[in-house]
Amino acid sequence: MKRIFNDKTFKDKRRKLRNNMTEPEKRLWYHLKSKQLEDIKFRRQCSIGPFILDFYAFEIKLCIEIDGDSHFESAETLSYDLNRSDYLNQRGIKVIRFNNIDVMKNLDSCLLDIKQEICFIKNTPPSLP
Repeated sequence: MKRIFNDKTFKDKRRKLRNNMTEPEKRLWYHLKSKQLEDIKFRRQCSIGPFILDFYAFEIKLCIEIDGDSHFESAETLSYDLNRSDYLNQRGIKVIRFNNIDVMKNLDSCLLDIKQEICFIKNTPPSLP
């Protein structure tokens, strides 16, 4: 049976993406790493099936994607993103998407959205700041 999580064929690509994160990814990662948000462990550049996710929390099956300008340039890219989200949703994985501008200009709002989704999935009230 083929491995669905962190397929070894994507190992070099995942490493390259981790070492070359975009500025929005770096800013969000600063707040997600080390279980800082609702005590949930996120991983960067994790692969599930044929896709590499920006951030993923195995414990609660939550994927966070940061979309750059290229995600909005063509119908082909939009179709790819829809297929990707469908693939993940069929495996019980919730996908939250932000664009680069959201993360760069409204980071607090993005973090609040993520925190609310975590609490909804866990069925718990948010922790105090």
